[in-house]
Amino acid sequence: MSEEGFKRKLSAILSADVEGYSRLMGEDEEATVRTLTAYREVMTTLIQQHNGKVLDSPGDNLLAEFASVVDAVQCAVAVQKEINARNFELSENRKMHFRIGINLGDVIQEEERIYGDGVNIAARLEGLAEPGGICISKTAFDHIESKLPYGYEFLGDQVVKKIANPVGAYRVLMEPRVTVAGKAEDKKRSPIMRVPILVGTIEVLVVVVAVGIWQYCMRRPTAEHTPMEKMAYLLPDKPSIAVLPFTNMSGDPEQEYFSDGLTEEIITALSKTPKVFVIARHSAFTYKGKSVKIQQVGRELGIRYVLEGSVRKAKDKVRITAQLIDATTEKHLWAERYDRNLREIFAIQDEITLAIIKAMQVELTKGEMADLTGRGTKNLDAYLKALQAQEQWWRMDKQGTLKAKQLALEATAIDPQYGYPYAIVSWSHMMEVWLQFSESSKESMRLAVEAIQKALTLDESDHRIHCILSNLYIMQGKNSEAIASAQRALELCPGGALAHGSLGTALRFACRFSESVQFREQAIKLDPFPTATAFRNLGMAYLRVGRFGDAIAELKKALQMNPNDWATHYSFVETYTKLGRKEEARAQAEELLRVRPNFSLDWLAETTVKMYAIECRSKINDEIESLRKADVGLK
Repeated sequence: MSEEGFKRKLSAILSADVEGYSRLMGEDEEATVRTLTAYREVMTTLIQQHNGKVLDSPGDNLLAEFASVVDAVQCAVAVQKEINARNFELSENRKMHFRIGINLGDVIQEEERIYGDGVNIAARLEGLAEPGGICISKTAFDHIESKLPYGYEFLGDQVVKKIANPVGAYRVLMEPRVTVAGKAEDKKRSPIMRVPILVGTIEVLVVVVAVGIWQYCMRRPTAEHTPMEKMAYLLPDKPSIAVLPFTNMSGDPEQEYFSDGLTEEIITALSKTPKVFVIARHSAFTYKGKSVKIQQVGRELGIRYVLEGSVRKAKDKVRITAQLIDATTEKHLWAERYDRNLREIFAIQDEITLAIIKAMQVELTKGEMADLTGRGTKNLDAYLKALQAQEQWWRMDKQGTLKAKQLALEATAIDPQYGYPYAIVSWSHMMEVWLQFSESSKESMRLAVEAIQKALTLDESDHRIHCILSNLYIMQGKNSEAIASAQRALELCPGGALAHGSLGTALRFACRFSESVQFREQAIKLDPFPTATAFRNLGMAYLRVGRFGDAIAELKKALQMNPNDWATHYSFVETYTKLGRKEEARAQAEELLRVRPNFSLDWLAETTVKMYAIECRSKINDEIESLRKADVGLK
């Protein structure tokens, strides 16, 4: 071919075909064509969403071009996940599996077509891929190795048809990063580091975290069971489940709030029954954006069932896929796809929740089922605003707090009878005080009280409102009221880490330390991958009951995750001082003053102590005074 008048360029080429296409056509031509047409539409949509372009699609083949190899590989992974999910609805002999090859190479462009070895290599790599798998060239691998969270298995240099030199090939494992020269290893995922929440005082920090505790890869079932001795925790004596963050398939990062909100709604609904053990949002979300094995999730969280799915929201339409898997066997128990109008989102959430309950063989009365599906509004626009406000709230910083308040107020304007947004407004005013950017702490607290009262008047059944109210009472030194509110939250949501943490906080300020430990330990069981602050708060609870060894163990976990948390350093100072280990106490005091140079024991006594019950204040003051006398570097 003469190259005169043609354009050369570097492109990422994706080539895909159907494994066993001739067999499928021979058995049922019409069904095969229908499935292939539907799957090709899915692939075309995903290619466009990943900034790619379909160039040709003859027979069972598809050829696409991308300017970025990162986009090409991400698209390929999304395609295989979506196709695998759709295959679940087909009988075994009708499932359609694609093989995908990707190459980064030089091509010749003629109008809308491309030619050259760059294209040919992609087609040859496709033939090396497993059904449902992806194979990429070494040139592609060199560009994405450090950019995508997948693992890769080197297949060696492959001699392929009509290509002069051997082609280095890698299999994309679609699992957490582990690149190997031979067989892929199954490495245990390390706990994910999280950014802690810094607030004005130790005990206020406790409150913040108490309220702050609020993928979609189809895997083929195997007969392998997870041995109980490999579980991080013993399985509870009731059905146990983790709801992994639903994958946002909308192609718009701005829609993350919607998929995350759906995940949290299902977690909250399931937590309302004491008959199910539900992993809290925070721990479930440590898997967000990561490809992990279902059995691994089960082992790490100590649960039997895993729900995963995806969400695609476009204008007034929504597609949600969900599947429930037994993590001990990887057997799929239930799966469904919902193609509905967006305004049916509440009904979809309820259908998913009840389907999960049924699949786990949990028996509920009609009243209990009604409790699971209740919510504070039927107005979709107000609900979406509240989800956006909630997403901003999770940032736990000044900008997020202000934005959360603004969005929550917009939600109340749309539906003045919707209680939850008022609770977010109340929390936002309290955060202004926590983070010390309120123009008037007194006025912020007044507005917080006003908003939470409004929320409670409108919706007494939302446990989150009671948790926020409990924290507000603590700020006011009303410890009995704080306990009552947290107990009500636990009645409404007996399986929620948030409610357990709130009650543990309230009990601590009421000097009921042993009971506080009990609820904090349960909160950790429900949220085994918590924030650093949660570990530190449990350590502080152990300190109060004299379990110094346990206190040190939990504080070390907290410090490992956040070396600059002054409250953890202070707790270490107090613990080591009580044990008479002055050198260690002094070292922690130095670290405390490094991260918080203006720290003083006088300030601590003036702020923290007032929040405890009267009978505790003299004891806490005595402990602070003992630090002065110990001469460990704090005054």
